Amino acid sequence: MLLLGSRLLAALGCFALAGWAAYAIAGGSPDLVTMAWWFAGAVLLHDLVLFPLYAAGDRLLLLALPRTRVPLVNHVRIPVLGSGLALLMFLPGIIRQGALSTLNATGLDQEPYRMRWVWLTVVLSAVSALIWTVRTLAGRRAVSEP
Repeated sequence: MLLLGSRLLAALGCFALAGWAAYAIAGGSPDLVTMAWWFAGAVLLHDLVLFPLYAAGDRLLLLALPRTRVPLVNHVRIPVLGSGLALLMFLPGIIRQGALSTLNATGLDQEPYRMRWVWLTVVLSAVSALIWTVRTLAGRRAVSEP
C-alpha cells in the first residue's frame, strides 16, 4: 500500500511539474488551452492507436523469429526502436517540411537528413547483428568446452 501511495504521489508531482512548465511557456494565454488539447490528443493517439499497433507488431515478431539459444528478439527490437525514434524526431527534416524556414534560419538545407537517418538505421542494425553473432558464438564455445 505504501508503494502504491508513493507512486501516486510521484505521478501527481510529475503532472504538477508538467502543468507548471506548460503555464510558464504559454504564460496563461489561450495557447495554454491549445497545448492541453494537443497533449490530450497525443495521449489518446498513443494509447488508442499506436500502442496496440506496436504491441501487435511485437507479438508478430515473437511468433516470426526462430527460437535460438541467444534470443534474437531484443536484437531486432533495439534497432527498430532507435530508428523509429530518430524518424519521429527528425521527420520534418526527412520529408523536407519547412525547407525554406530551415534554410532562412540556419543557412543549411535539409538534404542530408534522409540519408543520415537511413545510415543510422543501417548502423544500428549492423551493430545489433554483430553483437548477436558474437553472443551466439561465445555461447556455443562455452557449451562445447568442458
